[in-house]
Amino acid sequence: MTMHLERDLEKLRKSLLMLSSHVEEAIGNVLQYMDQQDDATAKRIQELEDQINDMEVDIEGDCLKILALHQPVAADLRFLIVVLKVNNDLERMGDQAVNIANRMSDTKDFAELRAQLNFTNMNEGVRRMVRSSLDALVQQDVELARKVVSMDDEVDAFHAENFQTLRSYSHDHPDSIDGALAFATISSNLERIADLCTNIGEEVIFMIEGEVVRHQG
Repeated sequence: MTMHLERDLEKLRKSLLMLSSHVEEAIGNVLQYMDQQDDATAKRIQELEDQINDMEVDIEGDCLKILALHQPVAADLRFLIVVLKVNNDLERMGDQAVNIANRMSDTKDFAELRAQLNFTNMNEGVRRMVRSSLDALVQQDVELARKVVSMDDEVDAFHAENFQTLRSYSHDHPDSIDGALAFATISSNLERIADLCTNIGEEVIFMIEGEVVRHQG
């Protein structure tokens, strides 16, 4: 590896670490916002989204420059491929956080319905997946990455449970359709964050071991 390539890759690693930090903060804030809506938290989520979007563009540009200038091979090439994919996954996680925050305004009049949904356990599962997937990425930890992939089933189960509850409740309370739709969207957003964490776990496995684990099992 040339000195210039090593320098550019190290810069890229630092940028990805910063982006990961912003995304983790955004997800943490929106999970807090679901329990206690306040203007300061909403504003911070949007600020982070703007920063995440800017960084995503910069990181993609840096990756393309490295590919063009240095033509890396083997592990360095796999690293760049993974960064391009993870970069996109992280940006989409930020989008999901903003989507949840926006939809929460449609749930204020449906506290009774909210109490019947299992967002407490679902949120905790999502929080663990976000932290673990980013730790696996930063530490290049294959075993942790595999654990992240396995965690997704639990979040999917909570999502299915929420949908069943929403279906039954809206059938018995037709006037709650608007709230049910809002909560269904939020549950889907959370499930999507978990899917993106799974993507990151799979990409870490590919980066370190060269193994493609998508669609297995």
